[in-house]
Amino acid sequence: MMMPSLPQLLILVAVVVLLFGTKKLRTLGSDLGASIKGFKKAMNDDGNDQKERNNLQKAESIDLSDTNNTKTNNSKKE
Repeated sequence: MMMPSLPQLLILVAVVVLLFGTKKLRTLGSDLGASIKGFKKAMNDDGNDQKERNNLQKAESIDLSDTNNTKTNNSKKE
């Protein structure tokens, strides 16, 4: 498949601008940019939430093991 040449691309851009108008194309571009930004933010937030959950689980398991060790040590002392 051949790539369109420069004159063909210019004609295509001109037709798109005539059909939709510059204001609508500008709005479409900003909406697309905002949706991509929101998607990236949601992906990062989801990754951070998962890391926080893992850290909480690790902290809880450490707390539980410390509590179990303390109980075992206290019962040995008595």
